Amino acid sequence: MTEHILQAYRVDIETRTNAEGDQRGNPDGWKVNAHEIKPGVIYRDGKVTVTAFPTQHATESYGYRFETPDRSVVISGDTSPAEETIKACNGCDVLIHEARTLEMFNQLPAERRSFGAKNHTTSEQLAALATKARPGLLIVYHAWISWSPTAARSSDQPVVLTTGALHSSPDVLQREIASRYSGHFVIGRDLDVY
Repeated sequence: MTEHILQAYRVDIETRTNAEGDQRGNPDGWKVNAHEIKPGVIYRDGKVTVTAFPTQHATESYGYRFETPDRSVVISGDTSPAEETIKACNGCDVLIHEARTLEMFNQLPAERRSFGAKNHTTSEQLAALATKARPGLLIVYHAWISWSPTAARSSDQPVVLTTGALHSSPDVLQREIASRYSGHFVIGRDLDVY
């Protein structure tokens, strides 16, 4: 896959790394060191250990636990609820996990709900998972929420998520999780720091 991606971007790479390109000072910055992983420790040095664990999405997928001498962070990835995520967190300092509001999920067409049920996590499911996982802080992300007013759907066309046609709000997600989960959580936004 990596070879094909690099081939697809060949012209862009050459344009940026040539003598007149904006990346000429970093001529090897495009190079990739890809390798396959499997569950277990995938990286370790004196400062961090990274452990991969299987999650449940449309294809083979993994979440990751990052452990340093003073902190543990678990990132679920794009997934439906997975027992392995609970085991990987097990009282971790921070759990970063996706969630969809029930409000939005229930508005999806039946075939999209079926796919979503197999590959994503609702707010209700995340509350149950986090209760078992016991993170110090739960950060909710990849939530199909809009921080600005939701645009009304203009037709019966299939939902196209990039149009903003079917999103929920942060307030709804906050209420849905808070009504089921008593731990500390926030709804993450790009570039937030915790």
